[in-house]
Amino acid sequence: MNEFEPQATPYETILVTQEQDMEVVTLNRPKALNSMNPLMMLELQHYFASLRYRQEVRVVLLKSEGKHFCAGLDISPEFAVDISSGSEGMRIQNRVAEIIKLMRACPQPIIAMIQGAACGGGFSLALAADVRIAEPQTKMNTAFTQVGFSACDVGSSYFLTRMLGTSVASELMLTGRYLLADRALSLGFVSAVVEKDQMENEARAIAADMLKVSPMGLRLTKDGINVNVDAGSLSAAISLEDRQQILCGLSDDHHEALAAFREKRTPDYSDK
Repeated sequence: MNEFEPQATPYETILVTQEQDMEVVTLNRPKALNSMNPLMMLELQHYFASLRYRQEVRVVLLKSEGKHFCAGLDISPEFAVDISSGSEGMRIQNRVAEIIKLMRACPQPIIAMIQGAACGGGFSLALAADVRIAEPQTKMNTAFTQVGFSACDVGSSYFLTRMLGTSVASELMLTGRYLLADRALSLGFVSAVVEKDQMENEARAIAADMLKVSPMGLRLTKDGINVNVDAGSLSAAISLEDRQQILCGLSDDHHEALAAFREKRTPDYSDK
């Protein structure tokens, strides 16, 4: 058995359900508002690291059990971290940050369904997704400043400035204000706001359209977005795009997609 397959480790804080080309990952600590304890951090690391080696999984849906998406780091006494020396705090900090980096590095698009509160590290999980769907009661904030830390944490200063611009990002981060669903939609931070019981239908509809794209085309599109968000110039961005197009054009799936388009049928991709 591949050491990175979900079955290799019986997860306790997350649920993973495979559905053909897609997996549904559910944060499963509802009594703790799906806050991240040390075990959840390790399990999320393991899961998102596994995706690099399991390209038969083409899309990931990320959701949570219960009323809230994720309240961030679990700061209950049971999991209190003594950061007075810095070393233990740094280990925890790196553990959370690694989840975010693995989410961006995995080749599969991640669609997050954000209900209720997404605070602190939970907000960062939403930020690291490729597509976000909210419900009307969704509220998100950096939260870190409320417990005496900087709002710049596990990617928030990177993602928010690029997604929302420096003015809105600074407002949210310097004040700890909540980003509510309607404003998130108007800013383009979320793709849709739907009632909670319709969130999964919306996410699955987006996933279904992603699965109509060739496997290589889908992977390289996420890769291109990741790289070109920091491209040094238009020429650099286009150079990457040129290479990606030629790689896709050399694949069997490109020829299958052309044939299916001409014959008005659904492509049968082989990922070759």
